[in-house]
Amino acid sequence: EVDLEERLRELDLRCDSDIPDVPPPTDSTPEILKRALSGLSARWKNWWIRGILSLAMISGFFLIIYLGSFMLMLLVLSIQVKCYHEIITIGYRVYHSYDLPWFRSLSWYFLLCVNYFFYGETVADYFATFVQRREQLQFLIRYHRFISFALYLTGFCMFVLSLVKKHYRLQFYMFAWTHVTLLITVTQSHLVIQNLFEGMIWFLVPISSVICNDITAYIFGFFFGRTPLIKLSPKKTWEGFIGGFFSTVVFGFIFSYFLAQHQYFVCPVEYNSETNRFVTECEPSELFQMKKYSVPPLLQAVLGWETVNMYPFQMHSFALSTFASLIGPFGGFFASGFKRAFKIKDFADTIPGHGGIMDRFDCQYLMATFVHVYITSFIRGPNPSKLLKQLLILQPEQQLSVYKTLKSHLVEKGILQPSLRG
Repeated sequence: EVDLEERLRELDLRCDSDIPDVPPPTDSTPEILKRALSGLSARWKNWWIRGILSLAMISGFFLIIYLGSFMLMLLVLSIQVKCYHEIITIGYRVYHSYDLPWFRSLSWYFLLCVNYFFYGETVADYFATFVQRREQLQFLIRYHRFISFALYLTGFCMFVLSLVKKHYRLQFYMFAWTHVTLLITVTQSHLVIQNLFEGMIWFLVPISSVICNDITAYIFGFFFGRTPLIKLSPKKTWEGFIGGFFSTVVFGFIFSYFLAQHQYFVCPVEYNSETNRFVTECEPSELFQMKKYSVPPLLQAVLGWETVNMYPFQMHSFALSTFASLIGPFGGFFASGFKRAFKIKDFADTIPGHGGIMDRFDCQYLMATFVHVYITSFIRGPNPSKLLKQLLILQPEQQLSVYKTLKSHLVEKGILQPSLRG
């Protein structure tokens, strides 16, 4: 056992020595902030820089929410591209792969291919009526998967043709790096947009919960942190982790209450082909209608209430907030391990005091997957509106066949009178 430990330690050291040092990111803090905070210690200077930039980003986020769902989709796409750029650039630097033939071009080509596939699927799924009216789009949608595969296959063949003797291993390193990066960024951002189409509340509550947990855990850790939480992130403390959990659960419960009152946030995002706009108008589902619940006996003595009025979605927000505060941080721990493995402090220096875009969204991607799984497992049911759109694009004889089958089924169940048979 001792020999095995020594061999593993030697292998670990050998692997670390193979990784070249990556140039540290430059300080991108605006000069005006540097001068204003010049008299503070490094700890408090970082506190103020992070705080000011956090408020600026939150304000910008609220502005984009006001501008509508389409702008939120563009925001998600922009973040996806920037995160991809940050991760792929680390690969270039670590493996000194700038001189590999065609490789940077191929990395971005694969990004375009994967986005073409996912966004094409979204267009076919949610904009069927609009596509049906455009003959030039019908061909692209009908053969979308074949076209996507052909595009990817072209990139694959270009990679094989670009292989250079003595660089095979390095080229396959970067090929794998590219595909893992695509899995992390593109797939997850696609799920974020899928969640958004279910209703803006399914987009805002999870994202805001992660942001709240990140901020409150930092604040509790900054002022009260004494007990280290995990070696991957030495600055993370149990005090911050626990304080962030309770703060996030309370925030999610209250935030959900305010959002659930407005159609703009609770209605599914749908495309109106007549006005060529995204609309969020509907009769709110039962999730967003106030109901009376009995308070458990143990809590009745404490609260003095026998019943309480709340939206059913607030109960779901508890699950979302719990995941954001207990499991979501593991996305950050994963990112910390990644950065330690390649001897870097941050993914980039895009945001002063925060690092790169990926440094701020490492937990969001994990959250997006959970929300999508949660919706499909516990929330989503048959969507009559979506089904109707699919029926409208069928050929007339196909529509007639569906009509006859449905009418026969309704007559058998006694919903239609037998006299209505045609």
